[in-house]
Amino acid sequence: MARLAQTAGLTDVQQEILSTVRDFVDKEIIPVATELEHRDEYPQQIVDGLKELGLFGLMIPEEYGGLGESLLTYALCVEEIARGWMSVSGIINTHFIVAYMLKQHGTQEQKDYFLPRMALGEVRGAFSMSEPGLGSDVSAITSKAVKDGDEYVLNGQKMWLTNGGTSTLVAVLVRSDEGHPEGTAPHKSMTTFLVEKEPGFGEVRPGLTIPGKIDKMGYKGVDTTELIMDGLRIPANRVLGGTTGRGFYQMMDGVEVGRVNVAARGCGVAQRAFELGVSYAQQRHTFGKAIAQHQAIQFKLAEMATKVEAAHAMMVNAARKKDSGERNDLEAGMAKYLASEYCKEVVEDAFRIHGGYGFSKEYEIERLYREAPMLLIGEGTAEIQKMIIGRRLLEEYRLQG
Repeated sequence: MARLAQTAGLTDVQQEILSTVRDFVDKEIIPVATELEHRDEYPQQIVDGLKELGLFGLMIPEEYGGLGESLLTYALCVEEIARGWMSVSGIINTHFIVAYMLKQHGTQEQKDYFLPRMALGEVRGAFSMSEPGLGSDVSAITSKAVKDGDEYVLNGQKMWLTNGGTSTLVAVLVRSDEGHPEGTAPHKSMTTFLVEKEPGFGEVRPGLTIPGKIDKMGYKGVDTTELIMDGLRIPANRVLGGTTGRGFYQMMDGVEVGRVNVAARGCGVAQRAFELGVSYAQQRHTFGKAIAQHQAIQFKLAEMATKVEAAHAMMVNAARKKDSGERNDLEAGMAKYLASEYCKEVVEDAFRIHGGYGFSKEYEIERLYREAPMLLIGEGTAEIQKMIIGRRLLEEYRLQG
């Protein structure tokens, strides 16, 4: 058992779940991750294994066939999976954000219809906010829904849709001016629609097209796509929660869960980078001794381990805050910001320890070096996190009088 990133106060059930996931990662993910990543191949066998373990229903309540576990349990599982291959954690992240949004904001009919099949992994979730002309500025969304009888007609183009091809349910955020007079604040005239579709690429239902995968520097294997709506007709009962104008708040609630997830991914990747670095440092010899015996390398290992430990502690704190029912945007923003930045630094230090071999695709650290940058921008850039943190701090420490 590794010494770093241990979590105090876990129940026996949580420890058993984590032990099972850790064993799966060591046996089923790490041995094949680099080969699949280099081929940009979807890890179907790994995903099937996760379904057998019940991980697609980890946070879904037991009444809907899930395990009913906490965000902390989920985040710790994500940390373990990302340690094996970050792309696999991305496959379950978007699924859980949609399941969480349904659990928190869906109508009873929507919960009964979707959650049992999501718990089994039969329905796979994805969510979509970004568009080609915007990233973090969600208020500038131009995709639009117009009421037409008992349906809405959706038009627009979305971007950076994780699981765009493999998902069968997409939560899509668009503008919906119906019932919201001109001059209404943009975030009060947005609605989340639950869009069912067939897996695959091309026209996956009338009016909805998923182009091919976007070719990325890293984060391969998982499919990242655009989503194009052209006269897409959606029944009114597929408005999340049944009422228009609430989509922005629903999505932001889901993104808080997503930011804990990204923090957990950063922790997992950083842990793996440390493991690779400390192992290689004991195998590689220079000037008659293992480079781990050189003080300069020991200093680097000390810094790396401290960053792994600090990021893990902040991630756990953010997850526990959300589980308690309290507002956690400050903690989630801090955890996401710190974990992603530290992940980048720990990975680079492990890369440096490997010397020239770190540049070779034969070594796992090369893959991690290309994966870490995605965490700097996923679920909001570092700059967005600092804006959130700064505003919340001013709320907490506002001067009186």
